[in-house]
Amino acid sequence: MKSDRDALRIRDATAADAEALLAIYRPFVADTTVSFEVEPPSVDEFAQRILSAQSKWAWLVAERDGRIAGYAYATSFRARAAYRWSVEVSAYTDPAFRGQGVGRALYERLIAILVDKGYCTAYAGITLPNEPSVAFHQSLGFTAVGVFRRAGRKFGAWHDVSWWQRPLQDEPPDEAR
Repeated sequence: MKSDRDALRIRDATAADAEALLAIYRPFVADTTVSFEVEPPSVDEFAQRILSAQSKWAWLVAERDGRIAGYAYATSFRARAAYRWSVEVSAYTDPAFRGQGVGRALYERLIAILVDKGYCTAYAGITLPNEPSVAFHQSLGFTAVGVFRRAGRKFGAWHDVSWWQRPLQDEPPDEAR
């Protein structure tokens, strides 16, 4: 039987979390094509990203046993006003906590927050190949909408990005927003 100590705690991220979250993210930048960044951001830049996401969308942290297990966030899908009801979502899990439901718990909470904020569609981009991420997004109700071929170049090679979407609600609550 799991104790309260084993429970996953999800909370809003703060700028003070930047260093710990960057420690999770940095290997994705340095060693994989999961992120198309080629240089890891500074702690200050990462803190700014958190604050920016918190101002309009959401950035969440999952903790277990006093350790940060992962994070998920939403940002603007595109800059033009007509896209204002759409968001792009992403999640990263510390390797020590993979396969323990951390990403699912983060996305479920994130999606609930986005619905409450009035967003209607969530999008996720997945660099191919990445079967674990494809299966993860499918399990959460995302459907494939297309592939951008040769969308990014990293480590001397072109990489395709598969785009996924999940409806959140049919209409925004207040069109004047």
